[in-house]
Amino acid sequence: MMQNQPLPELLRTVPMFAALDAELLKQLAAAAEVIEVAAGAELCRQGALPEYLHVLLCGQVTLSGTTPDGAAAVVDVLSPPGHFVLAAVVMQLPYLMTAQALTAVRLLRLGGAALRALLAREPALSLSLLHHQALDCRAMVRQVRDLKLRSTAQRLGCYLLAQVADPLARYAMFRLPFEKGLLAGRLGCRQENLSRAFAVLRTVGVETSGTRVWLHDIPRLQNYAAPDGLADSMHEPASGEAAGTELLVNTCI
Repeated sequence: MMQNQPLPELLRTVPMFAALDAELLKQLAAAAEVIEVAAGAELCRQGALPEYLHVLLCGQVTLSGTTPDGAAAVVDVLSPPGHFVLAAVVMQLPYLMTAQALTAVRLLRLGGAALRALLAREPALSLSLLHHQALDCRAMVRQVRDLKLRSTAQRLGCYLLAQVADPLARYAMFRLPFEKGLLAGRLGCRQENLSRAFAVLRTVGVETSGTRVWLHDIPRLQNYAAPDGLADSMHEPASGEAAGTELLVNTCI
C-alpha cells in the first residue's frame, strides 16, 4: 500500500467505504488522517468516550476487556481491514474494550464528530456503515454461539480451517498470525486448554511446530470441527483452506 496515496483513494480501498461516490469520499477525507503507531501503544481505552473511528491498514491490534477487580482477557485480534469500534463511535458511547497495537501499525483515523455529522445527512454512508455493523454483529453472534455449542478443540479446528482460502484444498501449511497465548484468548479458553485442543486435533491430521501449522487432512478436520458453512456475503466461500500455500503475517514497511 502506498504511504503517499491520496486520502480519497485510500478510503476507496476500505471495504466499508468502497462503494461511496467520489464527492462523499472527499468529505470523509477531510475528517481523516493516516497515523503510524509503535507496537505496544494504547489506541483507545475501555470506558473512554470515542474520538475516532480507527481502520487498520497494516499490522495487528488486540482488543481486550478488564473487569473491576483487574482481571483482563483478549477478546479479539484484528488484522487489516479491521476497524474499531464502529458502534461506540456512531452511538457516542464509552468503549467496551481497550485497543492496543500488537505490532507496529498504520491506521486510518476518522474524526467521530465529523463522521456522525455525515451519517445524519448521507444515506449512502449510513447504509454502508449499517451493513458493516451488521457483519460485526454476526461475528459476535458466531463467537457466542460457538462458545456454547462447540468444544475448544472444535473452535480451534474451525479457526484453523478459516485461515486457508481454497475450499477444495485437502492439505495446507501456514503460520498462526499471532502467538498461541493470544489465540487462546481469541477462542475463549486458557492456554493449557488450547494445548489440549491441539493435542486432540493431532488425531485428525493437525501438526504444529511453534506458530507453524500443517493441516494434513482437511476433509477429516472439517468432519470433526463441523464449520457451519454460513457465509456472510453472496461471494464469500462458506469455509476454506489454502492448498499448500504458506500464509504470512503482514508487516508495516
